[in-house]
Amino acid sequence: MASPLSVAALAAGLAVTSPSPDNPRTLTVRVAGDCSEAAREVVEKTGGQLLSVQPLGDSCIITVLVQGNGQRPRKVTVKVPM
Repeated sequence: MASPLSVAALAAGLAVTSPSPDNPRTLTVRVAGDCSEAAREVVEKTGGQLLSVQPLGDSCIITVLVQGNGQRPRKVTVKVPM
């Protein structure tokens, strides 16, 4: 059984490292080969909802869900150069 001291230390560590609900900002790290801009453009052009983004060599494979007019939504996959 864990000692009360180790449980308290673990709880204190979690409290310090957990994100604050009062701070809604998120951390975004951009690196070479980032597909975020390509994904934003595809979502903007299709009006769809982003499902996935996968870097593949010097391209990005972006999948969005596009709503149809009175039809079922369709999944659209686009390959975009980085």
